[in-house]
Amino acid sequence: MSEVPEDLRYTKTHEWVRTEGTKAVIGITDFAQGELSDIVMVEAPQVGREIKKEEAMGVIEAVKAVSDLYSPISGKVIEVNPKLGTNPETINQDPFGEGWIVKVEMADPKEFEKLMDASGYKEFLAAEGH
Repeated sequence: MSEVPEDLRYTKTHEWVRTEGTKAVIGITDFAQGELSDIVMVEAPQVGREIKKEEAMGVIEAVKAVSDLYSPISGKVIEVNPKLGTNPETINQDPFGEGWIVKVEMADPKEFEKLMDASGYKEFLAAEGH
């Protein structure tokens, strides 16, 4: 069973979000990193880019697959995890901590509230047969 921290919100495309005031920290879930396996490259959006909820904002490349990274919320990218340029496998090792991908200044904090909570995400995974 994949780890699903209770204090985060989740998307059906397996991104997680944690808020820090008006900022949102975004990464991919333990389930997603496990499905991708060995992550070899992360193409994150540039700092300053305006992103929209549910749009593709980057790419994660693993040994066995390439996957789009979708934005769970709208806002402006204010930071990209510098570790991922040289150590993309950090996502495999610590998807909810050191493996975060971007930080975004939220355009509408209400979008966060509409994402799945931990129990909703667990139910979604179960319904998908995971």
